[in-house]
Amino acid sequence: MENKVVELDVREDIKNKLEPFQKIMSAVSGLDAEDVFILHAPFKPIPLFGILTAKGFEYKAEEIDKKHWKVIFTKRGASK
Repeated sequence: MENKVVELDVREDIKNKLEPFQKIMSAVSGLDAEDVFILHAPFKPIPLFGILTAKGFEYKAEEIDKKHWKVIFTKRGASK
């Protein structure tokens, strides 16, 4: 079975002073082990790292441009 990949860009939301937290939580709520959530944000979303780590995700953050961070969250699963 193929892993699900959900991608969300919140740069416009933040630019328009909209809080994207609920949108992010909705995006990750249906993910299973080994599924991937890709977040695009205008800054390194450090507070989110702790929240999603507690929900079973690992992450890798990469600065694409001055106001563009791409963070790949992978849901940890049971070892096969």
